[in-house]
Amino acid sequence: MRPALHAEWTKLRTVPGPRWLLLGTVAATVALSAGVASVVTCGSAGCGDPTRLSLTGIQLGQALVVVLGVLVVAGEYGTGMIRTTLAAVPCPAAVLAAKAVTLTGVVAAGGTAAVLGSLVAGRLLLPGHPALSPADGPTLRAALGSVLYLALIALLSLGVGTVVRDSAAGTGIVLGLLYLVPALSQATGTPHWQRLLQRIAPMSAGLAVQATTDLGSLPIGPWAGLGVTAGWAAAALLAGGLLLRMRDT
Repeated sequence: MRPALHAEWTKLRTVPGPRWLLLGTVAATVALSAGVASVVTCGSAGCGDPTRLSLTGIQLGQALVVVLGVLVVAGEYGTGMIRTTLAAVPCPAAVLAAKAVTLTGVVAAGGTAAVLGSLVAGRLLLPGHPALSPADGPTLRAALGSVLYLALIALLSLGVGTVVRDSAAGTGIVLGLLYLVPALSQATGTPHWQRLLQRIAPMSAGLAVQATTDLGSLPIGPWAGLGVTAGWAAAALLAGGLLLRMRDT
């Protein structure tokens, strides 16, 4: 396992694509969060949930995480490098596990920077300058949950990329899951189906972890919602691992 981890870390560290995607994730997340915080209008009751507003940028930054997660494996299929990888590490499970560990580490690092930058932007730009501190329990849970959410989206993308072995197709599938399913839930006229789709969609369920107020009105609880996203990621990785073993060994 150690040689596989070293090899995957070397790939991520030496290829410029992942570095730029991570920097883009941080920049896009903080930029959108700052933009939302600067234009939001607060009523007499305040800004609702300032923590969630400050973390709005995660909805945009995750798109670059998807591209990174898919490229980690599908890019090797595109260049034929996957044959070299499996020749060096004959165990497909070890290869996929090493990719998952290194991907999780770099996305968690980038996600932490993105979340902290978004909270700082919210504290400076939201009307009334709310005291958004990671030391506050609900804010800490929202911040930590957002980082975990980005890592889970990366793993979901890795699994889908392993299944389809194509960068464009893998990216399209994951982005569709993230953005189209919530849109369909809004288009559905039946409240029951709206709530059900919100509870099972990886984005709407997972981002419930950002809520710090009115938790009783959420379609799903914060940690339960993150568990739904984790289930999607686990299913994708399991399918990817099985197909990697069947097709490429």
